[in-house]
This record gives sequence, C-alpha cells and structure tokens, in this order.
Amino acid sequence: MRFSPSRRLFHVLATAGLLSLSGLSLAQQVLRVSAIPDEAPTELQRKFKPLGAYLEKKLGMKVEFTPVTDYAASVEGLINNKLDMVWFGGFTFIQAKVRSKDQVIPLVQREEDEKFKSVFITTKTDIIKLDDLKGKTFTFGSESSTSGHLMPRSYLLAAKINPDTDLKRIAFSGAHDATVAAVSGGKVDAGALNISVWEKLVAQNKVDTKQVRVFYTTPGYFDYNWTVRPDMPAELRKKITDAFLSLDASKPEDKEILDLQRTNRFITTKADNYKAIEAAAHNAGLLK
Repeated sequence: MRFSPSRRLFHVLATAGLLSLSGLSLAQQVLRVSAIPDEAPTELQRKFKPLGAYLEKKLGMKVEFTPVTDYAASVEGLINNKLDMVWFGGFTFIQAKVRSKDQVIPLVQREEDEKFKSVFITTKTDIIKLDDLKGKTFTFGSESSTSGHLMPRSYLLAAKINPDTDLKRIAFSGAHDATVAAVSGGKVDAGALNISVWEKLVAQNKVDTKQVRVFYTTPGYFDYNWTVRPDMPAELRKKITDAFLSLDASKPEDKEILDLQRTNRFITTKADNYKAIEAAAHNAGLLK
C-alpha cells in the first residue's frame, strides 16, 4: 500500500509521538515520598515541605509527600510500589525488609540515628526506676514504633518486667506527642517515646517539665532511615543519596531543612545496621 506524502508525514509524526510518550512513561516523573506517622500529620507536612522543595531542585523531578494513616500503610505502600521512598523507623524498616525478602534499600540516616534513644516519662513521684512501673498504667506509642514500643518493651523485658502481665494496663497512643499528652493529662501513670520528639517538645515549651519528667533513658540503638523501593534505578538512588549528603548546616537554607529533621547532617546507612532491631523484634514476639 502506498501512502500520499501527507499521510506518510502523519504516520511519521504519530510514531514519533508514541515513542516520545513511551519514553516519558519509562522515565520516572514524580518521586512519591511518605513517612511513618509518628507525629501529627500537620507536623510531618511542615517538616517535609522545605526538604521536598530541595529534593525537587537536586533531582530535577516533582516530589510529592503522601501522608499515610498508620505505620503498616507506610510499609505496604513501599512494598506495593505505591511509594518510592519512605522515612522508616528501625522496626518498620525491618518489617519492609522482611516483607520484600530483603529487597528494600536503606539509603541514609541522620547521624543521631546511629545511637538513638527512648525516654520513659511520668508525673508520678513514686516512679523513679523501671521496676516501679509494676502495677501501674502505661502507654507506648504506635505498636509498630521502634522508639515508642519495640525498644522500650525490649528494655522492660531485660529488666524482668513483662508489660503484658506486670503492668496494670498498657495502651498505645499512636504517636510520640500523643504519649506526652496522655502522661501529662493523667490518662496513664507513665509512657515511653523517642528522645528527639521529647527534646523538641521541651524546647518548644509544649511540655511542663516541672510536671512531666524523664525517669529512664535507654542505651543507644540504630533507628530511623530513608528507604527506597527495590527496583528504583541506581542512578536515581545515587542522586537522592548525594542530595541528602550534600546538605550543609553552614548554609542557612540547608540548616533550615536539617533543623526541621532534627539533625546536623545525614550519613549513609545499610541494612546490616538494623540486625539488633530485628533480633529485638523477634525476642519481643513482634516479628512473625
């Protein structure tokens, strides 16, 4: 069959257009980012906004932050390729690692996350050590939280205190700031949360330290990191890693980002760093 010159031109242009659209579909246009909901959604959005804008400039692509309803949703979102990168706690990273058969890739963590800590807080004068929690009411954060549940539970068990049998009642607040509110409001006798949120709330005068006090601080452990989906192209992974590592606290615009992330700098990380978290999860019966 012979085409007229005009028909031939149309087919050439149409084919070129289809190829162009095919190329666009293959090239990732949007980086879909989320984070475990360990603080109020408005706070998470506030923390991420300048970081998102920075990443857009560095990566040359749109960056969208999508909040999730709970910790499990952040894991499922990454595993099912509905998200490209997630801010995980150590335990949620391990859950994603196990669910993906060791395929998800942790890229960076804050320097502080090499030796992260949890704090136990109370308003009660008769609680001065972990053993004093026996017979008291207590709240963790989210059930999937590393610093709000897994590690506090691990240190209680190490102190020969079984939260499920030795405490009068345990609850789950759902988030670190909610734990502080529950303790300060008298809903429970004590609670545990991550030290970073505690220090932020104290600095912002959002907690009365004359009323609420820390009575135990855990030893350090590896915690949070930024993790990406298994099939993310190596080139994009490198760009993201380099962007985080390039943040410089001596530059005012970078310092704003770092301050919101509550760190002075990001460093690279690897899955092996979280072996102790995985072991703790198994020992506490939280990882099936």
